[in-house]
Amino acid sequence: MKILKNKLVSTIVISGLVLGFYSQANGSKSNIEKQKTELHSSHDVSNKVADDHDSHEHNEESEALLAKAPSEHNEGVITLSPQKMALANIKVKAITPKIQYSSIYAPGEIKANGYKSFMVSPRTESVIINRHAILGEHVEKGQKLVTLFSESMAQAQADYLIASTEWQRIKKLGKQTVSESRLVLSETTFNAAYGKLIAFGLTEEAIKDIFNMPTTLFGQYSLTAHGSGVVLQDDFYQGQRVAAGDLVMLLADEDDLWVEAKVSPNKKFELSINSPAIVQFAGHNYKAKVIQEAHTIDPITRTRIIRLSVKNQEDSLHSGMFVKINFQFETQNKVLAVPEEALMRSADGDWIVFVEDHPGEFAAVEVNLGRALGDLREISGLESGSRVVTQGAFFVASEIAKGGFDPHNH
Repeated sequence: MKILKNKLVSTIVISGLVLGFYSQANGSKSNIEKQKTELHSSHDVSNKVADDHDSHEHNEESEALLAKAPSEHNEGVITLSPQKMALANIKVKAITPKIQYSSIYAPGEIKANGYKSFMVSPRTESVIINRHAILGEHVEKGQKLVTLFSESMAQAQADYLIASTEWQRIKKLGKQTVSESRLVLSETTFNAAYGKLIAFGLTEEAIKDIFNMPTTLFGQYSLTAHGSGVVLQDDFYQGQRVAAGDLVMLLADEDDLWVEAKVSPNKKFELSINSPAIVQFAGHNYKAKVIQEAHTIDPITRTRIIRLSVKNQEDSLHSGMFVKINFQFETQNKVLAVPEEALMRSADGDWIVFVEDHPGEFAAVEVNLGRALGDLREISGLESGSRVVTQGAFFVASEIAKGGFDPHNH
């Protein structure tokens, strides 16, 4: 019994030792796993810190590279590609000192050149039978314009035919057969009949045709163009009776027109013959020169009339048009000048232009304004030969201010 009890005690002790050893072993394993987990966690944290450090260094390196790369939007400077410049229609021009013109504005009206115009009118009371030219038609010298009938013309043609026949007969007889007085009378009668037809407006060719003219056509005659030009007026009807001197047609040479400027008598400026001027109509400019200056005041408009001559080579100007006139006055010295649209305002309110230092690279340069010179403005503060944006300056300013501007949206 004692032996059995001792065995039982031994078994319990051994079991306790085994359990203790097992617990200690499990505890050690747990500690190892915990340490291992902590080690992995520490490693992950280290890796994350390292990655963050690498990422930060990478960003700093990228920023440094960007800082070194050419910037398209540096302060006051911009670089534009040729494609963008073409899209925005940017034009650049070298600006050098030149003689420019200041201008004084006046309204005006296109007139037919009175020295190259011709009134077509009968020289005896007549009836209009036919027209051969219409309003706006270009006619040439000698071209038939209208055909008329006149009782006076019929009598004149008949008298001429009789006088011519008699004069030819007397000349053949000679002085030996016919008296001197008869010869002189016949010649004088012939010359008078011929002169009357000329006075009625017939040409030499038309007078020669009288000999072959049927008697039924006596009294008919045609008025022809005395020079090439355009029919500006034809206020008549076929069958209408017109008196001698009545206007039937008005012809004018529109290659050289008059412009009558209406200037306030209070404006004091001196103009000499051939002084230059610019005539503006529908966005187009035409060079003109002063030819006359009236010394009286127009009773209706109460203005002083200055007449100019303008070449109308493209046939785009016509009598009756209202135009703008800018009289040109030369500057005494050569000056720098840019188009008004080349001037922009800076952020602080100063006037600037954009200068191209290198192809596609533009910088804002502050300038001082001087006189208005027509569509140009005198400037100072810019070097001669500078390449200035003369068209599209608004786009360049917007690109600098906004960092990317679409020309289609402005």
